[in-house]
Amino acid sequence: MERHDMLLSPAGVEALRTALSRARFTSNGIADRLGPQATGGAARNDFRAALRATEDRDPLATLIRVFICDQTESEAAVAAALAPLGLAEALAGGLVERHGDGLRAGVDLEPYGDDWWVLADVPASARPGRPLHSEHVLGIGGATQTLIGATVRRPVETALDLGTGSGVQALHLATHARRVTATDVSERALRFAATTAALNGQEWELLRGDLVAPVAGRRFDLVVSNPPFVVGPGTTTHVYRDSGRVGDAIGAELAAAAPNLLTEGGTMQYLANWVHVAGEEWHERVTGWFAGTGLDAWVIQREVADPMAYVNLWLTDVGEAADPQRMAAWLDWFDAHKVEAIGFGIVSLRRSGHADPVVRVEDLRQRVEPPMGDRVATWFDRQDFLRVRDTGALLAERYRAAEGLQLRQEATMGEEGWAVDRQVLTMPRGLRWSEEVDPLVLALVGGCDGRLALGDQLALLAAAHDVTPQELAEAAGPIVAHLVERGIIEPVTA
Repeated sequence: MERHDMLLSPAGVEALRTALSRARFTSNGIADRLGPQATGGAARNDFRAALRATEDRDPLATLIRVFICDQTESEAAVAAALAPLGLAEALAGGLVERHGDGLRAGVDLEPYGDDWWVLADVPASARPGRPLHSEHVLGIGGATQTLIGATVRRPVETALDLGTGSGVQALHLATHARRVTATDVSERALRFAATTAALNGQEWELLRGDLVAPVAGRRFDLVVSNPPFVVGPGTTTHVYRDSGRVGDAIGAELAAAAPNLLTEGGTMQYLANWVHVAGEEWHERVTGWFAGTGLDAWVIQREVADPMAYVNLWLTDVGEAADPQRMAAWLDWFDAHKVEAIGFGIVSLRRSGHADPVVRVEDLRQRVEPPMGDRVATWFDRQDFLRVRDTGALLAERYRAAEGLQLRQEATMGEEGWAVDRQVLTMPRGLRWSEEVDPLVLALVGGCDGRLALGDQLALLAAAHDVTPQELAEAAGPIVAHLVERGIIEPVTA
């Protein structure tokens, strides 16, 4: 097994954990100390109330001021807060750094969850004017949280985190996987990840290499990745952002690698960007990533940005906003390739072992009831249900409408009163889909109370609409499958 240095010695990590635990420098400890107003302000980078609440400079107050509020504090106060970790080792490991007449944070030491800590580089926003290291290690940002929430959290034997960075995905994997492997192309990132693992009392297999290269020939039950997915001409300046691949090729590359990474029944989930090219359907482009993989795939687009907003976002992220030449070159590349927009979303793949893989690529912009990972898991469960049932078997089942399902109508006042123009079924929970339906489908869903087989419901509807039950059943088959896939109606299992 590869060994990777940590920021501190093993004894130093133990001493740091003792200091943080003793001071209650945890999410709950900080919230208790600051109170809801100051805690909320600190989350928005408004530290005024937090600084007022920590003026006494006890160890917890000092740790909050240094690592949360990014203040410079006296050497004596910092030394007391970090004890029993020696100040010399804290400085040598970069945990703190000298600034002015005191010490400030040298890394982003973030209390996370109930009793975890994550070590990463200080973000660009906290050090204006100081260029980011080319192997800058990200902390817990929006994309990180998206993948954390979207990951299926069912127990597995083996899990892999591709491009682990600070190790936050691996932290979560260790809660439901017996063995965790994590890779990164950056040795610097692996140092941070090794420290994060040790500080939290976890052991992961850490391997250096580009994407799947370090685990060639191995298979895992669950694979997650927050890769360097930023779309552009293939220029690499910061490894957390830039893969060196042109355009959105990294998303396709991960899809192609997935069949050889997954055990039977295994799942792979990763974040991706994809381009919207003039004259092309974006979903057809992304669907092509999975051709020949034999994997079930569900891709959901959560956001879309225009090229100018996209370039501004990523240049600002690394403090390059004042570089007009870099911006112009990036935008010129988008223009040359007729890129109108860039999509962001979540790719979920599963090796089901069936010869007829299901591939869905769709927009899902609405707010989803968390955790998203549970929604992904049940989506694959519904595919298993549908795959083994033909139309006859589907109609033989009993169904129940989704909990809290709502009907919304749009109507126009005419000479004879209100005329209904549009009827929409809306799910207030789960994936919160909205589906426009006709009166027949509305009647079908309305009758799904779990007591009567769907085929019997259709027989009653056929008589009421003067069509044969067979004609109605043939027409209803694809509709029922769609309603089940969306979760609008659910099979009654008992």
